[in-house]
Amino acid sequence: MSAALAPWLQAQLVGLLAQRGHALLLAGPSGLGQYDLALALARAWLCERPTGQGACGECGSCHAIDVRTHADLCTLMPEVLSLALGWPLDEGAQKEIDDKKRKPSKLIRVEAARDAVAFTQTTRSRGNTKVILVYPAERMNMESANTLLKTLEEPVGEVRFILASESAHQLLPTIRSRCQTHAMVWPQEQEALGWLVSEVTAAQTGGKSAAPSPTPAQAAVWLQAAGGRPDDALAWAAGGLNAQAWSGLPKALARGDWSVLADWPAAQQLVVLQKLCHDLMAKACGAPARFFPAAELPAAPRWTALAAWSRELMQAARSVEHPYNAGLMQEAWAARTRQVLAAQAR
Repeated sequence: MSAALAPWLQAQLVGLLAQRGHALLLAGPSGLGQYDLALALARAWLCERPTGQGACGECGSCHAIDVRTHADLCTLMPEVLSLALGWPLDEGAQKEIDDKKRKPSKLIRVEAARDAVAFTQTTRSRGNTKVILVYPAERMNMESANTLLKTLEEPVGEVRFILASESAHQLLPTIRSRCQTHAMVWPQEQEALGWLVSEVTAAQTGGKSAAPSPTPAQAAVWLQAAGGRPDDALAWAAGGLNAQAWSGLPKALARGDWSVLADWPAAQQLVVLQKLCHDLMAKACGAPARFFPAAELPAAPRWTALAAWSRELMQAARSVEHPYNAGLMQEAWAARTRQVLAAQAR
């Protein structure tokens, strides 16, 4: 991804920099750029030569953030995400993972929250501010959130918090009440499509790919597959989602053809089935489809069949990361999907 913020995030950054307050909560569904906006805010707050548009991008502070070594920035994330985004772990945690004593955590561990509290009590290294960035904030469990709560309410010295969440309703009410909440802005479709084409083209150029630049029609399929969320659409594009295959997927599943999904991770397969169920329920009640082209959807099954299927998919989501047997689970999903799509409305 390019270093420049998406235009709708840049507009939000300018507005947020004009606000005061020590704790900010960026709230909205996934794919709207919470992490990018949170990091841009942290860069601007810590920058040695900030402007009304954000950080200068050239000073020592900006460089330190780029190389993940800024002493006045604490990132509080699940370990799996910290590793994926290049943020260093605590030496003890890194050694445990390297020695294979445990796997990286998918939640924000209470030990990390305690380290963040200790971070607020040390002397500033570069400027006049210290920043704690928490993402995704809903990954704090009860113990982690309560550890951070007192410091969030009454931080020591010039400490500022940015909490970015894709499920703010899961946060403790006491956490939300101590933050100024900013609702993430959805981009206009044409704005998102232009950005998506530009990002995919830049990624192909940087990776020296021989693939042609995506067309607006291809970008539109990725954006629809993501429900209008640009970051999620970029992930679909990076994953090599074929526009034609996506459009034809509902009818393929109705025929029992699971080939498009066969090599996808179980969690991603489940997301596709939930999106298909959503669009069929929308079609059944006369609402527009959100994720698939309406013309490519099979006839809507009976509402009772769709409602039962929706409940089953939600139940499956609770254990999708730990299936008993992935192969058998996929076979069961494929058979159940074909069965539901055969339950034609009467």
